[in-house]
Amino acid sequence: MKITTRKITTRMARRIVALVMLITLLVAGITLILSALRQNIVFFLVPSDIVAAHITDTTSAASEHTDKNARKKYIGRRVRIGGLVVEGSLEQDKDSGEVQFIISDGKAQVSVRYLGLLPDLFREGQGIVAIGEIIPPPTSATTSSTKSHGELVEFRAEQVLAKHDEYYMPRGLEKELKKKNLWQGNP
Repeated sequence: MKITTRKITTRMARRIVALVMLITLLVAGITLILSALRQNIVFFLVPSDIVAAHITDTTSAASEHTDKNARKKYIGRRVRIGGLVVEGSLEQDKDSGEVQFIISDGKAQVSVRYLGLLPDLFREGQGIVAIGEIIPPPTSATTSSTKSHGELVEFRAEQVLAKHDEYYMPRGLEKELKKKNLWQGNP
């Protein structure tokens, strides 16, 4: 019985090396594209989504692990949050120019801090969208030197967008408010 072995020629070796290099470059390119897209994703959330992810009172180690993972999902990431500005919640620090207010979706509330000028159409009781990031809850070792709205989750806004006209409402927020019968829509 004759066993034949196939000899790899120089031409075949070049083709294999070229194919391996092409596959490596393709995988590297796809990885770079996906990581760039992941960094630029901005989630739209309503206050109840954020509060649900910030539950810190846990009764078991398993639920504590789950809650920490949920908080990590949004903390430090740029997100958009939409809601109605709660009547009487607007506070402005004359010295620093920082504005603080509470937004709500009818189910939960989030305290928003913003340093800058608010849009002309900004009013209490109306819908807004804020772009920024969720402030991590303070640890027991750190204390906050700034005034806060109680135990609410805090959001630091980089930009505040007010409604376009009296009928404007962000689509995601409008859907959430309609579920709770808090939004009647355009007349």
